[in-house]
Amino acid sequence: MAVQGGRCHRRAQGSGRAPRFARIQRLCQARGHDKPSFPGHFYSGVGLDRADALRRDEAWVVARQRDPESRVVLVWRNRNLICRAAEIDAVWLRIGETAVLINGGAEPVFLGRDGETAVFAADLSHLPEAEAETLAAAHGAFEDLRAVGPLMPRRNGAILAYARGLLYWHRRHRFCGICGSPTVSAQAGHVRRCTNADCGTEHFPRTDPAVIMLVHDGERCVLGRQKIWPPGMHSTLAGFVEPGESLEEAVAREVYEEVGLTVSTVTYESSQPWPFPSSIMLGFRATCAHAPMRFATDEIESAAWFTRAALRASPEDESFRLPRRDSIARRLIEDWLAEG
Repeated sequence: MAVQGGRCHRRAQGSGRAPRFARIQRLCQARGHDKPSFPGHFYSGVGLDRADALRRDEAWVVARQRDPESRVVLVWRNRNLICRAAEIDAVWLRIGETAVLINGGAEPVFLGRDGETAVFAADLSHLPEAEAETLAAAHGAFEDLRAVGPLMPRRNGAILAYARGLLYWHRRHRFCGICGSPTVSAQAGHVRRCTNADCGTEHFPRTDPAVIMLVHDGERCVLGRQKIWPPGMHSTLAGFVEPGESLEEAVAREVYEEVGLTVSTVTYESSQPWPFPSSIMLGFRATCAHAPMRFATDEIESAAWFTRAALRASPEDESFRLPRRDSIARRLIEDWLAEG
């Protein structure tokens, strides 16, 4: 997408050199291999060439920041700039349109190249709400990506999620965790470096690994809910990986802690970026014998075994509903339903 005259319109994607994923596909075909196949989860499939070598070249980065063809997506206090014209989509501004904002403190970070076009993200969180709303009004509005992501073209939603996650990390790492001195952005926003000459520690973006698992006995699966969720929503079990444990151990531990079940096998399924604020969800299936459950009430409100027939008949209302459609939890459930 691009924005001109305050309106959204679709810009031809992949102009110039194709994104890295397309090039990998062609290379595999030329060598007689199957094309790479990745599950189509929401917020994955960014498709940008992240250009690791180029983003280390300060002169190249500065030139791209001055290139009128470069694009930038804006974030304000964890909300992305969204257009609601013919459809809900991302707003892509020419970087020159944001020069005043960038010079005023919105430090751009490099996301990657779409063909030969450099794509940046800039954080406007330093602006007061009224000023941010005035800026956005010419193009759309700053909105929570979780509310509109499932309604957007998948790739554009993935790019906005990438921007949101990287900028969130920058806001949380303004100071060195070793000596407390201020840090500065380096390598086009993919490193923050301590300004203390006696320290000089480089800090890199962090992603928190979380396991999420469909627990089942073959014919029934376990779904639970937390009090803070929307009324009726049930989902798979999940939890963060702790230091000193494998992913499989994390699955087994979380299942036992939350519902008191002991799993017998753990199988990896797929993963999903979830920068809300900074996680990656690692999806698994875990099998165990059907048994009564005990709940960790400090974590979940309730949990139960559900048959496929019961889930297929879900009313999707405040009495019972499956997890949000952009989540890997929904995908894990739907894949399991499709098997029986």
